[in-house]
Amino acid sequence: MKQPLDHDSVSLRMAATPDDVYAVVSDVTRTPELSPEIIDCTWLDGATGPAVGVRFKARNKVPNRPAWHNKPVITEAEPGRRFRFARTEPFSGTVEWTYDLAPDGDGTLVTESYEVTKPLSPVGWFVIGVLFARKDRRTDLHVGMEKTLERLRETVEQDDPAVPAR
Repeated sequence: MKQPLDHDSVSLRMAATPDDVYAVVSDVTRTPELSPEIIDCTWLDGATGPAVGVRFKARNKVPNRPAWHNKPVITEAEPGRRFRFARTEPFSGTVEWTYDLAPDGDGTLVTESYEVTKPLSPVGWFVIGVLFARKDRRTDLHVGMEKTLERLRETVEQDDPAVPAR
């Protein structure tokens, strides 16, 4: 039986400070460097950085399908600790994405997670399953989080002069 699309998380340790990790994940304009599904992100309404209530526009893409836009809103912005935003789309419910950052020795344990706070409608499932040909969206999102955290680790460890090159 296929698991429901309700929540999931992935964690990865990084040799960088929580503040350095937060600086990357909270700068949504850098999201295309990290996420395999995000093509572009821009701040909206004159915003230039993260704060609760700030919106940004994201352009997403999955293989063999046209791109689509959404406008998430930042719901939590605690430097060095947590970055959270919610994405609501017609028929696709609301998904809240979170990056939790925990000091771990000389590095940071980063947990990326999502929680569906308003379920997808039958129309949303039709769009995802039939029109976008995504038969197991939960697995798509899990694999995407794994790739995102791997890319984030490469980015923050490369950006940190105290971390030796691999």
